Amino acid sequence: MDIIAQWVRVSWTKQSRGGHHAARRNALPTAFALPEHRAPLTHEVTMHERDEFQPLTTLHHAEPLGDAVHLRYAEDQVRIELVPTAWGMPRRHRRPPAVRLARGHWLRWQINYRFTGRCTGDWFYRLDTLNIANGPVPVDVLLTEPHQVIDERAHLR
Repeated sequence: MDIIAQWVRVSWTKQSRGGHHAARRNALPTAFALPEHRAPLTHEVTMHERDEFQPLTTLHHAEPLGDAVHLRYAEDQVRIELVPTAWGMPRRHRRPPAVRLARGHWLRWQINYRFTGRCTGDWFYRLDTLNIANGPVPVDVLLTEPHQVIDERAHLR
């Protein structure tokens, strides 16, 4: 299968939780144009508060890792299930079911977390956006409206 995935991960501290800092964080993109469309491909974009939310990109010529996304193939469709990190809060006891994605379609799946710092005990936060396509697709496809959206964002204290 021609799986093309893009992870967009934004992380911040309580400093960016309110006011103009939160407005700036909330205005960050949830998708970017792909650097190429050769499949399989996983394009990772991270934006951290400590770097003033400047995008840092990594490219892997492989499907997304199995500990983050479960993929199961059936004919011209792929079954996709996002796997939440075990370390983030809140725990999600009721989760959306896996999604079947037809060839040429793409999905946006968002989930957020709160983590506790190891040394300080301070909280920090992360929003993960998985944009995933059952290719082939053009490099700018993730800048269009997705065929399906799953929003698992929760209220974070």
